Amino acid sequence: MRKPPVLAIVVPCYNEEEVLPITCGLFKAELDDLLAKGKVAPGSHVLFVNDGSRDRTWEIIRELAASEPAYRGCSLSRNRGHQNALLGGLMEARGHCDATISIDCDGQDDIATMEQMVDAYLDGCDVVYGVRSSRETDTFFKRFTAQSFYRLLESMGVECVYNHADYRLLGAAALDGLSQFREVNLFLRGMVPLVGFRSTSVYYERHERMAGSSHYPLSKMLALAVNGITSLSVRPIRLITWTGLAVALASLVAIVWVLAAHALGGTVSGWASTTAAVFFMGGVQMLSLGVIGEYVGKIYLESKHRPRWIMSERTWDEDEK
Repeated sequence: MRKPPVLAIVVPCYNEEEVLPITCGLFKAELDDLLAKGKVAPGSHVLFVNDGSRDRTWEIIRELAASEPAYRGCSLSRNRGHQNALLGGLMEARGHCDATISIDCDGQDDIATMEQMVDAYLDGCDVVYGVRSSRETDTFFKRFTAQSFYRLLESMGVECVYNHADYRLLGAAALDGLSQFREVNLFLRGMVPLVGFRSTSVYYERHERMAGSSHYPLSKMLALAVNGITSLSVRPIRLITWTGLAVALASLVAIVWVLAAHALGGTVSGWASTTAAVFFMGGVQMLSLGVIGEYVGKIYLESKHRPRWIMSERTWDEDEK
């Protein structure tokens, strides 16, 4: 049985001025409850990560940090996206805590599940996944697209936990392991399982967003899926190879059929078959080039070795002035 950890609740925020004043108190209340039960150690805190918000989000975070030591905040120099902001917050917390729990700011993930995550950590798990037990509250379209998203990732060879987003606990060992991943194209749902260590899952019901609007429309979900697949799997490239082989074999069969028909004098000139073949081959080639181009683009971005984020401000720096 481990000793109670210094816990950091890492909350990425982007234009959350409507919901942040509501959920900040819920995070603090859960942290106080864990402290009262002796499951986390003094020094545990809530770390808000401002992802270059254009509204009052950073101003609110600074006010919270000034009013209560349990609140801390750091701000990216510009908007870098949810995955970069989340990883940036985890790396800021690393070295100052024994474990982190990452959770979105909108209040949809069940905050009370944190106690189960901490219990699993105390029992020896370094990675604890928060997994949705059902999607009954989702619309049919949302449920269909989400399930298709996870099935697509699985079919493409990406190792991830079904119905798990970014609500998870990471121990110090897992954080150290995650820090060794240097890629620019981030898909944490697929990267964390690659870290290894003892893991488990806890299940919870997801609620409606408490305020504001979602920052993850269908277009961003599709972009996330493409990024996850191309960052963690080469299966699409292999599919192109197999597709090319299948088309080549089909072409050989067609050539034999054409030669046989010509020898028997049964050929009839026509544009339909020729046009269909041209469009088919053109489509296959364009699709193949698009997939290959996606990978080449990833290589291009990785080769630059640009920083994944730049922290411009930290509330604890202000405390030291």
